Amino acid sequence: MTQERPFILGLTGSIGMGKSSTAQIFSDLGVPVWDADAVVHDLYSGNTPAVRGVQKLAPDAVIDNQVDRQVLKQKIAETPELLKQIESLVHPLVAKDRQDFLQKATDNHAALVVFDIPLLFENGSDRICDAVLVVSASPEEQKRRVLERPGMTEEAFQFILSRQMPDTDKRAAADYVLETTTPQAAQEYVQDLVANLTKDRTDA
Repeated sequence: MTQERPFILGLTGSIGMGKSSTAQIFSDLGVPVWDADAVVHDLYSGNTPAVRGVQKLAPDAVIDNQVDRQVLKQKIAETPELLKQIESLVHPLVAKDRQDFLQKATDNHAALVVFDIPLLFENGSDRICDAVLVVSASPEEQKRRVLERPGMTEEAFQFILSRQMPDTDKRAAADYVLETTTPQAAQEYVQDLVANLTKDRTDA
């Protein structure tokens, strides 16, 4: 008999909305979390197929077997067609890592997994999820949090926002919305959501 795969909850939210903190709450509750950013970071470090591929496409972006993502972004800005080449190289590797993660969670009889993907709606990853949780906050709170980050400027913040789907659109497309007003509220919301999403499976 084939083992039932876990319920897949996509987790996303614009910059400064509290996504990383929310992912940590899921993890602390024992829910396996697949972190897209962390996977790309690992793929871009060491003697990996991704590093070797980037080195062929943009040699200046690889220093000591590490992809410098800032340099790579600059190269892509200068040569827009480079983006499709990088994506065709990296996306299959990311997809394989995600599938391996899901298979391991299935083998371990997990009832729920979280796919933490910053550009979940933007790159169509919502299609591989059973439901999506969007973390949100007021525009004022978002801006305050982001501009408190070291090295962040108003210009950089606006550029990042320009690449992301507006928060209002994300909220409209979500199955669940978490207002990250306080850590306690977020903790309670996630606990309730985990209980609800796993109830039918753990009762079965």
